[in-house]
Amino acid sequence: MHVQLNPLGSMDLLSQLEVDHLKQNTQQEAFRLFRNCCLAVLNVGSHTDSSAEIYEQYQDFAVNLLSRERGIKIELFNPPLSAFVDGQIIKGIHEHLFAVLRDILFYHSRLQSHKSWLDLNNSDHITHTVFDILRNARVIDARNEPNMIVCWGGHSINEAEYKYTKEVGYELGLRGMDICTGCGPGAMKGPMKGATIGHNKQRRSTGRYLGLTEPGIIAAEPPNPIVNELVILPDIEKRLEAFVRVAHGIIVFPGGAGTAEELLYLLGIMLHKDNQQQTLPIILTGPKQSAAYFSEIASFIGATLGEAALKLVEIIIDDAPAVARKLKLAAADVRHYRKSVGDAYHFNWTLQIAPGFQQPFIPNHQNMAALDLHLNQDSATLAANLRRAFSGIVAGNVKDEGIKAIRQHGPFQLSGEPKLMQMMDTLLQAFVEQGRMKLPGSKYEPCYRVVR
Repeated sequence: MHVQLNPLGSMDLLSQLEVDHLKQNTQQEAFRLFRNCCLAVLNVGSHTDSSAEIYEQYQDFAVNLLSRERGIKIELFNPPLSAFVDGQIIKGIHEHLFAVLRDILFYHSRLQSHKSWLDLNNSDHITHTVFDILRNARVIDARNEPNMIVCWGGHSINEAEYKYTKEVGYELGLRGMDICTGCGPGAMKGPMKGATIGHNKQRRSTGRYLGLTEPGIIAAEPPNPIVNELVILPDIEKRLEAFVRVAHGIIVFPGGAGTAEELLYLLGIMLHKDNQQQTLPIILTGPKQSAAYFSEIASFIGATLGEAALKLVEIIIDDAPAVARKLKLAAADVRHYRKSVGDAYHFNWTLQIAPGFQQPFIPNHQNMAALDLHLNQDSATLAANLRRAFSGIVAGNVKDEGIKAIRQHGPFQLSGEPKLMQMMDTLLQAFVEQGRMKLPGSKYEPCYRVVR
């Protein structure tokens, strides 16, 4: 199959100089990322969460860029047929492909032009980079009142948990709240799906369903069909920063290692002394069947990060309307706080994020083995190191490079203080037993080994 696609969105307003600059990127590493992300978007609805499996299955897939006076076309060779209906590409997938072009190739071009002054080892420059990507994608709107609720949770959840995420999304939609997730299936799709019904009941036609992803995870968690604003950040650290800076409230649904990573990142940031006055509601919620899951999470947080971290979150079990009401009321508090400190409603500039949460962590065997996993360190630093450990497990579970590294060298080795290792092993084993590490029906082979 051979298809040529006309530009959509911001990509239909390129000058010929910009088009030529994009074409020059076709010989660079950025183009490999572009090709893989395109394949991920086209493969939405697949029944695997292994990036390596998807790339191996479609080795004959290719993509090319064609220069035209009205913009730039994407040319596809041998794309997955599931992306087409009666020979025509699905409109949402068409839009997402040009979002990939915008964020991967176009941004790499901008990065090259800014490299004389942009220092990605500098915290302020990293935050600027996150803002610049979001602004370029046109997902930041200074006119909007604070109403963006970030929803985190696993791609592999059970039916009761998925239904509950939809109920929460529905209640948020009825109250005019917009939804931001990691854009994949499971707990990332459910809130968006529920919110569409809530928005429609209120005759709200401007509902936003913002999906934030990154190249390493997009194949395992391709954008679900409800996402109407897609942004691909360069790495997991910038993706996480984007989440917390656009959020006016955060919900954590049940999930596995990736959800633990997100929660540890968030708590580590909020424990920073300069963030003590920040107003950002955090609710952990799920159906009554998930009560034990949240008990395990709370126990782990309390034992590792302390009571101060537990006080940052509220756990609500099996009460979707209560979750939505609290976040709707809290939105007014967020607005008041941002206004009182002169911060923007659409991007939380005053939130302090330490370098340990911003610098990319490469999850290879050497780095995983070298993690400082001891309780005798300040809670924010411990949260950063624990976040890296869970990030590595996510990479070994679903990301292409991580899967290949595990195949070649065996499981990652995690070692540290015996008490902490015992707690990590217990939590991870619970994730495995509850089927949170892989999609249902997939046999899970641990990509890690906890050394006590």
